[in-house]
Amino acid sequence: MPTAKHAELVSGEDQRPVPATGAPARHARVRLAFFAGLVVLCVLGLSSTAIGVSDISWGTLLSAEPGGQSMQLLLVSRLPRTFAIVLSGAALGMAGLIMQMIARNRFVEPSTAGTSESASLGVLAITLVAPDASLFSKMVCAASFALAGTTVFLLILRRIPLRSALVVPLLGLILGSVIDSVTTFFAYRFDLLQSLSAWTVGDFSSVLRGRYELLWGAFALTALAYLAADRFTLAGMGEAFATNLGLDYRKVVMLGLVIVSMVTAAVVVTVGMIPFLGMVVPNIVSMAFGDNARRSLPWVALLGAIFVLACDIVGRVVRAPYEIPVGMIAGVLGSALFLVLLRKRAARAS
Repeated sequence: MPTAKHAELVSGEDQRPVPATGAPARHARVRLAFFAGLVVLCVLGLSSTAIGVSDISWGTLLSAEPGGQSMQLLLVSRLPRTFAIVLSGAALGMAGLIMQMIARNRFVEPSTAGTSESASLGVLAITLVAPDASLFSKMVCAASFALAGTTVFLLILRRIPLRSALVVPLLGLILGSVIDSVTTFFAYRFDLLQSLSAWTVGDFSSVLRGRYELLWGAFALTALAYLAADRFTLAGMGEAFATNLGLDYRKVVMLGLVIVSMVTAAVVVTVGMIPFLGMVVPNIVSMAFGDNARRSLPWVALLGAIFVLACDIVGRVVRAPYEIPVGMIAGVLGSALFLVLLRKRAARAS
C-alpha cells in the first residue's frame, strides 16, 4: 500500500518526484467546501436583512443619517432577527448531534425525545406561577423541565434491551405527545392557548434587540460542546467501551444533557420550537464525516444556520407581506427528510 513516504520517491528515467495525493488533498477540499458554506451563509444573511415589509437597500442605508428610520430598523429588528436565526440553527444542530451520541441513535433530537415539549411545559409552569418572570428565569425553568424530560426518555430506553433504530424515535414522539397533551390541557384550563403557540411554533417575526440575547448563551454552550467533542465521541461508542478507555461516562452524559437542555430552553423561550433540525442536519453531516464529533460539529453548526436561514427566507417570501412561521417550513422539510432517512435505514436493515 503506497504511503506519503513512497509518494516522495522518484520514478521513471527523468527521476522526477511523483506528487503526493490523498489526505492533504482531501483536507484542502474540505476547507474549500467549508469556506463556500460560509459564503452561502453570508449571502443568505444579507438577503435576510433586506427582506421585509419596509424596503431596506444598501444605498438607502449609506445615504441615511445614523439615527434615521432605515438604520434603526436594521439595528433594532433586521440584524437581531438574522443573528437569532443563525444562533438558533447552529445551537439546535449541535444539540441534535450530542443527543444522537448519547442515545446512540441517528433519529434522536430534541423534538423526537420529548425535550422541546418538556421545555414548553416548563415555560407554561413558570408563566402560571410567576407571570412577570424575566426571560432568563423562564429559560432556567424550561431547562430544568427539559433536563427532566430527557432523563425520563433515556431511562425508558434503558428498560428496552432489544430496541431497534426505528423504535427509539417513535418512543420519543409518543413521550413528547403525552407531555404536549398535558401542556395543552393546562394552557386551555388557564386560558393560555394563544401564549402556548408562541412556544410551540418557531417564529422569528417578534425578535427585536433586547429579546434575543439569550441565544448568545446557546452559542457559548455550542463552543463548550466543541471543547468536549472527543469525550462525546467516546460516549457514543457505549458505556463499557468508554469506561475501559478511562472516560467518566456518567459525567459526560450529564454534561451533554445539561447542554442540550439549556440550548433547547433558550431557543424555545426566545423563538419557539424548530422541529427535526437537530436530526436532519447531523445525519447529512455524518454521511461525509462519520461519528467524529470534533470534525462534525463545525459543519453541523454551519449547515444548521443555513437551513434555518433558508426556511425563514422562504417563509417571508412565499406569502409576502405575510409570513409563514419558520417552524412550519422546517417541520415540513424536516419530516420529509426524516421519512427518507427512515426508509433508507429500513432498506439497509432488510
